[in-house]
Amino acid sequence: MPLGQRAGDKSESRYCGVETEFNDDMPHVLAFNLSHGSFDFILAPLMDPAYRPSLMQKDSGVSGVLPFAGSDLVLSPSQWSGHVVGKVSSWIDLDSEDEILRCDSETTLKQEIAWASHLSLQACLLPAPKGKSCANYARCVNQLLQGLSGTQLWLRLPLVKSDSETKDVNTDTSDDSWEIWNSFRLLCEHHSQLSVALDVLSSLPSVISLGRWFGESVRAAIFSTDCFLTNARGYPCLSKRHQNLVHGLFNHSMQIVLSGEPVHSLPKINSHIAANDNDNNVDVVQKHPLRPYLDYVGYLYQRMDPLPEQERLEIGYRDYLQSPLQPLMDNLEAQTYETFEKDTMKYIQYQRAICKALQDRVPDDKASSVTTVLMVVGAGRGPLVRASLQAAEETGHKLKVYAVEKNPNAVVTLHSLVKLEGWENIVSIISCDMRYWDAPEKADILVSELLGSFGDNELSPECLDGAQGLLKDGGISIPSSYTSFIQPVTASKLYNDVKSHKDIAHFETAYVVKLHSIARLAPPQPVFTFDHPNHSTDKSNNRYTKLQFGITSDTGSVMIHGFAGYFDATLYKEVHLGIEPSTSTPNMFPIFFPLRTPITLSPGASLEVHFWRCCHPTKVWYEWCVASPSSSPIHNSNGRSYWVGL
Repeated sequence: MPLGQRAGDKSESRYCGVETEFNDDMPHVLAFNLSHGSFDFILAPLMDPAYRPSLMQKDSGVSGVLPFAGSDLVLSPSQWSGHVVGKVSSWIDLDSEDEILRCDSETTLKQEIAWASHLSLQACLLPAPKGKSCANYARCVNQLLQGLSGTQLWLRLPLVKSDSETKDVNTDTSDDSWEIWNSFRLLCEHHSQLSVALDVLSSLPSVISLGRWFGESVRAAIFSTDCFLTNARGYPCLSKRHQNLVHGLFNHSMQIVLSGEPVHSLPKINSHIAANDNDNNVDVVQKHPLRPYLDYVGYLYQRMDPLPEQERLEIGYRDYLQSPLQPLMDNLEAQTYETFEKDTMKYIQYQRAICKALQDRVPDDKASSVTTVLMVVGAGRGPLVRASLQAAEETGHKLKVYAVEKNPNAVVTLHSLVKLEGWENIVSIISCDMRYWDAPEKADILVSELLGSFGDNELSPECLDGAQGLLKDGGISIPSSYTSFIQPVTASKLYNDVKSHKDIAHFETAYVVKLHSIARLAPPQPVFTFDHPNHSTDKSNNRYTKLQFGITSDTGSVMIHGFAGYFDATLYKEVHLGIEPSTSTPNMFPIFFPLRTPITLSPGASLEVHFWRCCHPTKVWYEWCVASPSSSPIHNSNGRSYWVGL
């Protein structure tokens, strides 16, 4: 049964499994662990561990029936697929120098995976590579992956990484299990059905090193009973660091599996209850030796804070790639406006900025006699019009508002709103592109919400430069400036989703995405900045920047799948709006720039990144590349794959 109920959480992390030994009575194993132990699935060997193909060939008296743990008929299809994760024999060593062992291992691996596929198991656990070299193992796994339809393969790896200070520089051996994973998945071409199951040990790597795994394809974490400490009452518990890891696993939809023999001497239960062989609740708790460990994991799950309301609404968008808007070429739909308008924090910030601008523009003693002309350019369905009028009411200032909107469908809604609110004498609606409107008067304040996830990616610079003639000399633009930011990330899921399209164009497109299963590898750095009104003599909105990111040596080696993009805007003076992680205010999603070929960085290495913003009379686009430690192609050259139309 699930670990508990947590508002908004429907992920697989609610289900906890248990690792079992080989037993050819699968119905009993399943019943004991699920019904009596309250686990949700078992991690069970599929083949008798004593089996060796070479021995069967020598013994002519042995039948050709493989020693699997029962036929497919002993459990129903739903039990096999929903409650059993297969475990490939742990003795296999496909890179052994012993040819018989290597051949036996290859044969057994193929037989067991074929059987798991026949049973329609959701996943099968592969044993960790035995040595540093795993090329033949990966080759065989990659072959099998080509023929698998739905079964995931989990590569079992110990969660280890030695501190950089204690590592012997003279040795070739790596104590970082991430290195083994990286080598294996590169050999398997980043296959989307290849994942990791981490063996959690009693000691953990550093927090920053652990963070790498949250951007990788980790499906499960196997906790040995040796990881658990003992609380004052004699029951199992985990250290604070292990608890924090468990919370991170839960938040990233990774499942926990318990393994090993009980190592805690629990208080004796009442002898009458112990002798009673019925299935009352108290007895059931005592029947499974690992139930106290499961109860503790359930306690950690239930103790987590519920997801905030906004997060629950956005859960379906986690790591879901969305194509950016074309705000000038296309008219937005009602549903898109609805999504934008739900960001109440954004409009609170705009109202604060407009209040301050009104007070700076007109002294309080003239507030009732001087009318400020305010233009909302790109008014949409009117949220900024409302924020402007609320700011005027809050400060006691008189306002004349022009609402300029090019989308004729949104203009219909604007007219309805103005009539409904009784704003006819205050608000004039202009159905026109802001860049081409010949206004009857100039504005004291120009307000817009043209910012995209990367700040300038929805053509705010081009629109506001075109509308700058609407503003009086010395007039105020809200926003007054904005800066884009990028940071390198590990994002295995996003990379595989882009790769699934099997073309270059998707790798040269920037996506709006609610980043979740990622590892942020370095602090964000500023990329491009735009100021409004733009008083520069050079009106070009072309930009170029070169950035250097340092990866701390304590992190270990990392893989960079692309760059997360954010923005921070100054609406007016100290009033900010943005999604740069250190100053985030609204609920906009970041942008993601993928790399066609992921870049592997060694501990302490530096990453050199180049970004361009390119302008043409009909379109604007970005180009990007990595120059060090190895060079990538320049992505999206000449806007061949992705551009925003003017």
